[in-house]
Amino acid sequence: MKDKLKNMFTGKRKNENLVVLLVLVIIVVISINYIWKGENNKKDSNAQKSVTQEDKNVKEVSAENTDDSAELEKRLENILSKISGVGETKVMITYAESSSVEPVYDENIKSSNTVESDKSGGTRSISETNNQKQVIYKQNSDGSKEPITKSLVSPKIEGAIIAAKGASNDDIKAKIIEAVGAATGISAHKIQVFEME
Repeated sequence: MKDKLKNMFTGKRKNENLVVLLVLVIIVVISINYIWKGENNKKDSNAQKSVTQEDKNVKEVSAENTDDSAELEKRLENILSKISGVGETKVMITYAESSSVEPVYDENIKSSNTVESDKSGGTRSISETNNQKQVIYKQNSDGSKEPITKSLVSPKIEGAIIAAKGASNDDIKAKIIEAVGAATGISAHKIQVFEME
């Protein structure tokens, strides 16, 4: 075998054999590079899908909170219309900020510290920290996943506008302001009551 390899690079076909060997080496290097990139692309694609799913689930929970805001307006309309003399009502609540959801994360923090020294007596310290953070999900009975939330920050109510049939009476207007203040926690000067046409 040794003799065959030696004969390959000596003699008449020396240049042809070198070209063939070079082409084979290039093909092997390209193949290895292609396979390696393919594995990295799969990992990146899976990580991107995971992040996209997390964002989608957190946005769905935020949309539910928006529904809660509309629900509050409807509940206020319902209860105000039952107060004596108020009549039909329409309520609009304004918010200073939107609600937000803080999901629970599974954090994996790895840190390493390496100290290197050279022949001349100098030292170099290398610190490396790797932090991975993923949202934790719970499995629903229908098979869907929902993020587990640490806290749900309700939107801050800025003010309220109420249109009511009986708002021409000052006593009724005061009752409406008092009821809305009690239900929402906002001060009386941020509640405006108008007579409905």
